[in-house]
Order: sequence, then structure tokens, then C-alpha cells
Amino acid sequence: MPDILTAYAESQPDKLAVVDDKGEGDIVQWTYAELEAAANRLGNVLLELGAKPGGKVIWCGPNSVPVVTVINATRKIGVVAVPLNYRLTADEARYVIGHSDAEIAYVDAEYAHLFEGLVGDLATLRHVIVFGGAPGAGMLSSEDLTASAPADPPDVGDAVGTGGTMIYTSGTTGKPKGAVRYATDQETGLALISLLGYRPDDIYITSGPLYHSGPGAFMGIGLLFGQTIVVQRKFDAEDWLRLVEKYRVTSTFSAPALIRMVCALPEEVKAKYDRSSMRVMIANAAPWSFALKQQYVNDFPPESLWEVYGSTELGVDCVLRPEDQMRKPGSCGQPAPLIEIVLFDAEGNVVTGTGPENSGELYVRSKGVFNEYYKQKDSYDAASRGDFHTVGDIAYWDDEGYLYICDRKSDMIISAGMNIYPAEIEAALEQHPSIYDVAVFGIPSEEWGEIVHATVVLAPDASLTPEEIKAFGKQHLAGYKVPRSVDFVAELPRTGSGKILKRQLRAPYWAGRTAQVG
Repeated sequence: MPDILTAYAESQPDKLAVVDDKGEGDIVQWTYAELEAAANRLGNVLLELGAKPGGKVIWCGPNSVPVVTVINATRKIGVVAVPLNYRLTADEARYVIGHSDAEIAYVDAEYAHLFEGLVGDLATLRHVIVFGGAPGAGMLSSEDLTASAPADPPDVGDAVGTGGTMIYTSGTTGKPKGAVRYATDQETGLALISLLGYRPDDIYITSGPLYHSGPGAFMGIGLLFGQTIVVQRKFDAEDWLRLVEKYRVTSTFSAPALIRMVCALPEEVKAKYDRSSMRVMIANAAPWSFALKQQYVNDFPPESLWEVYGSTELGVDCVLRPEDQMRKPGSCGQPAPLIEIVLFDAEGNVVTGTGPENSGELYVRSKGVFNEYYKQKDSYDAASRGDFHTVGDIAYWDDEGYLYICDRKSDMIISAGMNIYPAEIEAALEQHPSIYDVAVFGIPSEEWGEIVHATVVLAPDASLTPEEIKAFGKQHLAGYKVPRSVDFVAELPRTGSGKILKRQLRAPYWAGRTAQVG
């Protein structure tokens, strides 16, 4: 069976596959034949450098045509692709690169500094390939390597099914976990695609970075259907509208923060752009507030708004249809096709009642869940009940079979679609000699869903301002993990066993809200 990109390169070679339009004539656009040739060349380069089916290749960079190329190249040669968040600090990136056991890295020149000095220092990393600019010392040039590489499909023999993705999602211990999903299940994905009504003539725009599971997966669906993909390197609300109008964009997947920026543009700005082409808007990455949904349906075709609930580990689990958006505020919908959802109470019993008083931890069973946490089997086992898996969300059903997420078993914060785990931030802040104790949690934000808040206990006789704490955080953490607000207390509330009562700390900030999430 030929690779899907190869098939489209033969059946529709001249159709536009991917376009990067920065405006003012700065446009890169490739047909399916051109994308196929580029992906083949890169795949052959990776094989020549020692990549093997089932091995790990890490890639890093903002949305671009080369990123779309490497996503296809890694699939073609049957390796496990490891997207790296380019917003991480050098130390954070180093951990992921090392833990993943990636042997080859493919990185945008703007972020090549994250890989400086790692070849020969990390146990497995042997090559760093740089695209979009000159390589640094000890690195290789993608342009030089691919210029002479064959454009024929890579020969990997029986490697079909050995590839997949490994996306790092932070764990409650503070260290990221590599969630591995092998490319074996198609039935679940095709059932979801059928429900959403995707078509080959759809035009998909990347709203958010492709290293995230959602934007990357839904772009992959676009390529699976032979659609045209419009990539935007860095999100800009008005430029996003320009691209939607110019290319008659029909589909995207977006976190709430980005669409909130679009809807918040002045009316006279929005009026300059035709938005009527939007057909399938997938709302996810964090809960969309009812107010944002109301704004969206005022600015875009109301029948285009779909919301999905899911995670990197469990895939898409629930779908809220367009006709239910206004009548089911707060719900994430009903189970997606071929998805089985069960709620368990604290004693491990199945929850059978409805309403918030009958909430339980949400577990999912499907062929689309992830296969493992890389080198962390204990974490995988701890999140499983037989064939059912959880990411720790607490939910309840209503009497029509619609699901509502009301809390998180873990303390994960979702800010602007980014998953943030407090333990990692607490561990960093506790390195400051003037900080005696600290609790980090999410507080509501109309703009971002949640923002990171730190409640700090200072060491005896110490003096520290919120600004100094934020500055210290910036030295050790990616910018989006740094607390946006800080307060001080004499002592943190704890249980008898010593666990911090974060629910008690959060309560004043979330008072009057039906859900303890953004």
C-alpha cells in the first residue's frame, strides 16, 4: 500500500498542498508533487544518517513548510516523531531531548541554540540538522543534505506500522512524560472525521503550534484528505483573518485564546475580511467559555462551531455539535464515535447517577488511546483500569447523556491551551533561598482561561516582591509557566498527611463559578 502522500502526488500532483504566506509577496507554496519530493529527500537523508524504523527523530520549530515536510518524512520511514516545544528553556529542552533517546534532530535555525553542545554530550543524539538558516558548530545543513538526496520514496521494507508520535506532556512529578502513540488505529479517526464532515476540498489553517497534539493531528487529517494546508508561523489575529479570506479557509482547530483575540478585534477591522468560508471550527485545547462561543457565532457561521474534549494521551473523546453549543453551556458533548466513557467514584465504583452531585473520575476505552509513557510504565499503569485510561479529569453526566468536566484530579493548569503542571514550577521557585514554601495553581482569566498563580511562604526574616519572584521564575522556566500573579501567606493549609490543600487556596478565586477549570 503506497504512502498517502505518494498516492496524492500521483493522483493530484498540481494541487496546492501547503502554503506559507507572510504577506507582501513573501510566499512559499508547494504542490502535492513538490511536498512528496521534499519529504522523500528528507526521509532518505534521515535513513542515510542512521535513522531506523521505530527509532526516534525529534523536530523543533514554529509552523512552516519544512515542519510539514518533516512530519511527512518521519511517517514515511517509520520512525517515532518527537515534536519539541520551542518555547522551552535550554534546560527543559535538554531533558526532553535526552529522555526521548532521539538520535537525530531536525530544527529551525531560530531555535538551533537549544541543541548547542548536545551532540556527544547526550547518550543517543548523533546529528542535528538545521533548516531555514546557517547551522551552528557541529550541526548539519538541511539544504546541503537534501540538495543531492534522491526524490524517490524511501525504501524501509516492512517498516509499515513501526512509526508514530511521542508528545511530551508534563507530569505531576514535575518532569514531562513522553506519551507514545503508534500509527495503528484508523477506524476511530475515520469515524470522527465522518462525524465532523471533512471534505477533500477543505482548506485548513494552522491556529496554534504544530508541536501540540491537537493542531498537529487535525493538520494530519487535512493531509489525509488531500486538502490544502495554510501555515502561519506566528499567530497574529488580523493576519489570520487575512489568510482566512485570501485562501477561503474552511477548517481549523483552535484554543480559546487565539479566537478570543480574533473576536476582540475592532469591528471595523473584522469587517474588512470575509469569514463566511469557515465550515468546521474545532474548539479545544482548553474549554471555550460560553461568552466566547457567543462572540464566535456573531462573527462566523454558527453552524461551523464544533467543540471536542480530549487529551494528548486519550485523543478526542467527546464532541459537542453545532446545534448544541447554545443549549448546552458548559458541556463538552457526548462520547465520540467508538469511544466508551465510564466515571468512577473514589471507591472505584461506576457512577450511575446524573448531575454534579454524581461526579467521578473520567476513564476512556478506545483503540485511539496512547500506547505508553516512554520509560515510565508505572505512570501508565497508575492511570489505567484494565482497558480504561484517565488523565485525571472529574466529570458528571446530565439526563440527556451530555458530559460536563467540573474539576481535575490533578492540579494541571490550562492557560491559552498550554498544559502547565504546578509541581515543576514549585520545584523551580523553591530553589530561591528566600522562599520557604510555595503552592502553585490556576486562577481564572477571561483572556487565557487560567493563569498561573503562586502562593508563597517566605523564609524567616526574608523579603521578596512578586516582581522578584517572577524574574527568578523566568531564569528557570519557559515564559508561559512563570506565575502571572503572586500572593504571600504565613502558612500553607495542609492535610494531616502533609498534602497542601490547593482546593482551599483556589476557592476564593473560583467562587461563583460552576467549574473549577478555565
